[in-house]
Amino acid sequence: MSTFSDAGAPLLIHLSTDQVYEGVKSFYEEDDETDAVNMYGKSKVMAENYIRSNYSSYAILRSSIIYGPHSVIPVEKTLPIQWIDSALSSGKEIEFFHDEFRCPVYVKDVVNVILSLIRKWNSGDKCMQMLLNVGGPDRVSRVQMAEVVSQLRGYDSSTIKSVSAASVSVVSWKCNW
Repeated sequence: MSTFSDAGAPLLIHLSTDQVYEGVKSFYEEDDETDAVNMYGKSKVMAENYIRSNYSSYAILRSSIIYGPHSVIPVEKTLPIQWIDSALSSGKEIEFFHDEFRCPVYVKDVVNVILSLIRKWNSGDKCMQMLLNVGGPDRVSRVQMAEVVSQLRGYDSSTIKSVSAASVSVVSWKCNW
């Protein structure tokens, strides 16, 4: 397999995830050890390792949950906050994790980071090897996110059921936020 290690190789900007970390600390630093607790995080660690080994110029952005306005063009998978809104609007009881914490980041903030990296690259810094954690300033659980959406949208907050991430089987994990 060929590598992109030659001078003049393009800059690869890879969007990874904060799920590469174990999740026990409040805020992670870029040099903290990865210890993904789910397959999604593990696949992102493998991708990061591949990039580091095969690309001479890269920026790996470990983002938290990205939120923002609805997409103008319909997409199959909604952003997490839109999913929470849709789930709560049904009025049915739904489970959210109280012990999984994230630092949601606004989509325009992520775009600004990417634009800054591109500007740096275009200004002549052609050998970039960067790892950045990209998250918002607040550490919140999925239950807390659901409670905020419920309050802002006027939904019945009694439909929010707080559960531990450990209580959910791997098969049903995708259904629980």
